[in-house]
Amino acid sequence: MAATVTPITHQHFKEASKFYNSPACLSISEPYILCSHQALHVAMTIDKAYIRGSMAAILSVLQHSSCPHNIAFHFLISATANASLLRATISSSFPYLYFRLYPFDHSSVAPLISTSIRSALDCPLNYARIYLASLLPSCIHRVLYLDSDLILVDDIAELAAIQLGDNSVLAATEYCSANFVSYFTPTFWSNPCLSSTFANRKACYFNTGVMVMDLDRWREGDYTRKIEEWMEIQKRMRIYELGSLPPFLLVFAGNIVPVDHRWNQHGLGGDNFDGLCRDLHPGPVSVLHWSGKGKPWARLDAKTPCLLDALWASYDLLDTSFAFDS
Repeated sequence: MAATVTPITHQHFKEASKFYNSPACLSISEPYILCSHQALHVAMTIDKAYIRGSMAAILSVLQHSSCPHNIAFHFLISATANASLLRATISSSFPYLYFRLYPFDHSSVAPLISTSIRSALDCPLNYARIYLASLLPSCIHRVLYLDSDLILVDDIAELAAIQLGDNSVLAATEYCSANFVSYFTPTFWSNPCLSSTFANRKACYFNTGVMVMDLDRWREGDYTRKIEEWMEIQKRMRIYELGSLPPFLLVFAGNIVPVDHRWNQHGLGGDNFDGLCRDLHPGPVSVLHWSGKGKPWARLDAKTPCLLDALWASYDLLDTSFAFDS
């Protein structure tokens, strides 16, 4: 009889090992971790399509952290998602994890989303990172945002400690050798009023899958609204083809703190069309990021894995004894 895929529930993920703080870590009691300045705050989105990747990402963060008990996770979920099931799924695999779920009502952003070159990029939850400053409690001043299709192989505390200087709102890996022009349409570049937004800025591509964000500065600068304004223009004029990345570039490119490339070795999922295998960029690696169409869990299930997918598989918590009925 052919194998039948059954829906993944909280019972289908294995429990991760418990990880302990090193002796040098500050002790933060659980009632105070939510608003603690000493805590390391990590934000991610979670949904049923990417939860397998999310679980692997969480495990990789904890496994390589010197102070795993000092990490507070903030998970953004769709307002229509089964919050009880997601909470049970996370708790069963990480019973000692401190986390909160934040339902994201996408009714305000949905009308602003334009069709992009890949349907997965059009998911409203993909835009939730724009609203982190309003979704998270105001007592959280700084957060590290992570995509669900990555794993860390170094201590996240080193990344979170990056200084943003006196004015910058965020830090991310920056690629000034990329063809920045290609991220926007000829309509954008031919309009002087639009293209002049990059005047006097050394605008470079940066990847939004790993970002250190100052939420106080974000709130003060009303950056959510600034991004929304570009999305409104996009609905009228089609100035870019990708999803949530171009409006980030329009607002922040040239004004971010660049992060060493080892903290976001992105593009391992190939491009947005074919998702073919890719190698790592030259240099050290702290974060492997399967951005692009090809996701490691999908390629592993299809028995067509890329070489680097084996690294992701070592963090996969899916209990395959429950994943299929024969």
